Amino acid sequence: MAQNQFLKVPLSMPDQGQHLRLVSGALNNTIDGKLNSTGSITLTANQTSSTLTDARVGANSIILFMPTTANANTAKANLYVSARANGTATLTHASSGNTDQTFGYAIFG
Repeated sequence: MAQNQFLKVPLSMPDQGQHLRLVSGALNNTIDGKLNSTGSITLTANQTSSTLTDARVGANSIILFMPTTANANTAKANLYVSARANGTATLTHASSGNTDQTFGYAIFG
């Protein structure tokens, strides 16, 4: 799982002014598209499936992929999410000996 890039805001704080500043910062980041919903995965070489383990994945999540290497760009035509559950997704893909089929991903929902 990717590390959160942006601070989480606590539900409450004794200093209401500081809390409001944190909430405003988080909201402005969201408006600017800065979300804690991204990561990267490299497909398992010589296999037809790979497991994406990320606590943010749920049974109804939408997962989008972006190839970040030339070999991943070739592999994207045969990549799909074949199963989702809390914390994990199964990615099905063509078998390849390439060890650099790396994708960035974003999770929604």
